[in-house]
Amino acid sequence: MNDTPVIGVLALQGDVREHLIALASADALARPVRRPEELAEVDGLVLPGGESTTMSKLAALFGMLDPLRERIAAGMPVYGTCAGMILLANKILDPRSGQETLGGIDMIVRRNAFGRQNESFEASVDVAGIDGGPVEGVFIRAPWVESVGAGAKVIAEHGGHIVAVRQHNALATSFHPELTGDHRLHAYFTEMVRAAG
Repeated sequence: MNDTPVIGVLALQGDVREHLIALASADALARPVRRPEELAEVDGLVLPGGESTTMSKLAALFGMLDPLRERIAAGMPVYGTCAGMILLANKILDPRSGQETLGGIDMIVRRNAFGRQNESFEASVDVAGIDGGPVEGVFIRAPWVESVGAGAKVIAEHGGHIVAVRQHNALATSFHPELTGDHRLHAYFTEMVRAAG
């Protein structure tokens, strides 16, 4: 890998375009990923916000569940926002029927923990490892993390709840940084991908 990592955005559902823009601004070569052969060509992957149940069902439909699990288990850097955080959890507290996760972070998440769509909000969040002050996060039907295992590190909290976690090459936030124009978390993830390469 040269200095410009190729980072995919899982493009089955959700706010794909915003992540592609944020990654490009962080000097990554960003591309949508829908099929296993496209997944094989990227150095890292973003799992966007959207509807986690729909995303897991579409991943199964597109033959992506096992390839995603294998790449994540093998250490491919991955960053999940909102629904993406749910997909990275080893356990969901209140899964919908048929909802599957990819795993990757030893954490238990609660879906829609911050309330329904009309209770969405924006907040400043201090994230460990991100310089330049708090990150603006948009919380839309956001999950929170109930608990983490020994391998996972809490890097941000909001209102007494865990909203950002990192474990090795896996990063997850409850909120959407890609909707604010503040691309520091994408730059941080791009550095994770470079370091892993």
